[in-house]
Amino acid sequence: MRPERREAVPFLLSLPLALLLALPVLTLLRGLTPDTWPALHSPAVLDALRVSAVTTLSSLALTLLLGTPLASVLARRQFRGKAWIESMLDLPLVLPPVVAGVALLLTFGRLGWLGRPLELAGVSLAFTPAAVVLAQLFTSAPFYVRTARAGFAHFDPDIEAAARVDGAGAGEVLRHITLPLTWPFLLEGAVLAWARSLGEFGATLLFAGSLAGQTQTVPLAIYAALESDLGPALVLSALMVLLAFGVLLLLRGLANRAEKR
Repeated sequence: MRPERREAVPFLLSLPLALLLALPVLTLLRGLTPDTWPALHSPAVLDALRVSAVTTLSSLALTLLLGTPLASVLARRQFRGKAWIESMLDLPLVLPPVVAGVALLLTFGRLGWLGRPLELAGVSLAFTPAAVVLAQLFTSAPFYVRTARAGFAHFDPDIEAAARVDGAGAGEVLRHITLPLTWPFLLEGAVLAWARSLGEFGATLLFAGSLAGQTQTVPLAIYAALESDLGPALVLSALMVLLAFGVLLLLRGLANRAEKR
């Protein structure tokens, strides 16, 4: 077989799957017309964008706050029950989102295990913006923890110990050693977690509902618009495609930078 034909074989074998993945996206973008873009300024679209922005940033902040110390401990410590904790953290990655929503509803819902005590304390979570944040946190935090854990395991902790011996304080070690060495991993994990939160649908629908202006995120707004007006659904879907493409480019850039180090 000629070299040219040998090189053509892998290309031809990859072409069907590449077309299968690209064709629906291209068809979606082609469906956009000048008449659909004004829907971007409709109240339903603006409300969905606002709800998604507020809830995803809130869930990301909680993920960073709670997930970073946990990732550090899992990467550097050996203790009884570690494998169980790691398995529980990975479980949301493989659970269907609908199952996650049922689990959250049975735990924090009005008649749930923790819902009744919270109700007596005057706290109601189900079908509120807080439920959206909790659903996003449940489904997206494992992405951050897994990536951050790899970052903390990437370098030798003796480097930090040496800095402490030289008189560096805890804040200085964190600022000048730990964060610079783990920053690419932490940023990649944060981007992945935010993207997962932005696309969350099943758990949010079951646990928070789809209340316009309160709990209706972009994916829920797309689903609702498909039943009545295709314009907002197309515009929001196009925005999701562009955001996803931007996230992939960012992650590839971070991976390339990490490989050069």
